[in-house]
Amino acid sequence: MMKAPERVNILLVDDQQAKLLSHEAILAEIGENLLKASSASQAFECLLKNEIALILIDVCMPDLDGFELATMIREHPRFQTTAIIFVSAIMMTYPDQLRGYQLGGVDYVPVPVVPELLRAKVKVFVDLYRKTRELERFNAVLEQRVAERTSELQRFNEQLELRIKERTHERETALAQLFEAQKMDTIGQLTGGVAHDFNNLLMAVLGSLSLLEKRLPEDPRSHRLLQNAVQGAQRGAALTQRLLAFSRRQELKPEAVDVQQLVGGMTELLERALGHGVELRTQFPGTTPTALVDANQLELALLNVALNARDAMPNGGTLTISAAPYVQPADGAEASLPPGNYVLIKIADNGIGMDEMTLNKATEPFFTTKGPGKGTGLGLSMVHGLAAQSGGLLRISSEPNVGTAIALWLPMAEAAAPAADSEVVSPIPAPYTGTCRVLIVDDDTLVMTGISAMIEDLGHTAIEAHSGAEAVAKLASGVEIDVVLTDHAMPAMTGLQLARYIRESYPELPVILATGYAEIPGDAAALGIPRLAKPCNQYEIAMAIQSALGSRRAVRRRRVGCAD
Repeated sequence: MMKAPERVNILLVDDQQAKLLSHEAILAEIGENLLKASSASQAFECLLKNEIALILIDVCMPDLDGFELATMIREHPRFQTTAIIFVSAIMMTYPDQLRGYQLGGVDYVPVPVVPELLRAKVKVFVDLYRKTRELERFNAVLEQRVAERTSELQRFNEQLELRIKERTHERETALAQLFEAQKMDTIGQLTGGVAHDFNNLLMAVLGSLSLLEKRLPEDPRSHRLLQNAVQGAQRGAALTQRLLAFSRRQELKPEAVDVQQLVGGMTELLERALGHGVELRTQFPGTTPTALVDANQLELALLNVALNARDAMPNGGTLTISAAPYVQPADGAEASLPPGNYVLIKIADNGIGMDEMTLNKATEPFFTTKGPGKGTGLGLSMVHGLAAQSGGLLRISSEPNVGTAIALWLPMAEAAAPAADSEVVSPIPAPYTGTCRVLIVDDDTLVMTGISAMIEDLGHTAIEAHSGAEAVAKLASGVEIDVVLTDHAMPAMTGLQLARYIRESYPELPVILATGYAEIPGDAAALGIPRLAKPCNQYEIAMAIQSALGSRRAVRRRRVGCAD
């Protein structure tokens, strides 16, 4: 059922009560509210108190006539569009009608009025008023909806702009991290290659110096100079280890390390390195889980951080080392750390700290804030490389005049499996005595000369081959060889490829792989090929040869026993 339209107000203005009653009787049929006023002042008062849809004004009235009343109505801002119908029995000339229309009248009705005509005209303007109000309400609702949608769109645009800004920032951060990773990887490759070549040079230097020391006459001054040269070469070897640690190409030997026990064992060394002005404190829980890491490299990393902390506390201070278990969930704060169990080692000092620019460069290779000759700029780079190569993470936080805190996450070592009840014991190679023939394979003449001299000084025979192909040719020629000592990084045929060939063609011939570079495929360990790290001294070469020959004799004895 349709709802009846709301009744509107119609104002009848006339100074004669009979005419007001006549108009009221005629318009009563249209069903609207009829308001009456007998003067201009009453009409204006009624206008101010009510919402009027249409005004019927008698033109001839005392005090103020209908034209003057219409003028006052149109001057008021509320009634500038209110419909006015003039009614008159006297002033019906064309100038009068023209004046009425000029004052905003919508019609000019003569008296006596025709009831049907008056009702029809009033209904037209009442309907127009209703439709106008409906249109206004519709426009208001529409404007409100437009405002609401505009507000929603504005909020959506703000959220979209924020998301775009966040995504742009994330993309820029990812690109920066990718660029940094590529840069560090490139520097690492370059550094690893330089360290490899430098190790070869140090191999030649240290080998020659060790042999020269045996041949020098008893001259204290000469021996002192020789020892100085040896120490310089050894410092160079330590530097290459740092370079390899930074480039993540050093050979690590991870094992289960009790961090608390390791720090306790090097407390005296750390205190001596820190000096009298710096207090060393340790904070460990009752039981600290073991970390899977190379113990020697971890000691070196802690020492490097301690030395940096000492230099950051010229007026003294406190260095605190702590460790605790840490569990990285799948959605952990450290996104670059894989989920799992870790040991978190923290080293904190209350020194001068670092500003943001220095902090961002702290782990870059060769970056140092120390004076000339006081630092290599590889300490934190080495620690960063150790953490990454061990499957962990390094984070540094620092503020000027507050201090520096270094967090080192290392994978937690799994609990050791109980020992089996088997009594089978791996055979220990018997010591080898006597001389042997050693095939030395190296593409570097300096290294070849040094190794050959040290092997011959041991009483062995050195047979030289400057490439893998040359070594294969010598083996095929029938030359009797007891052990092969080969470099790995060689053109055309690497040392590992040569070792595989020897294992297939001469299975009883032992091979020793000597290298100053750690990036060797994992099947080297699967083949059971012993490795000799460069630079090495004469004693290490002798022990490697002895172990290789002892292993060959043990294998031969086992094979003979099986044949029996």
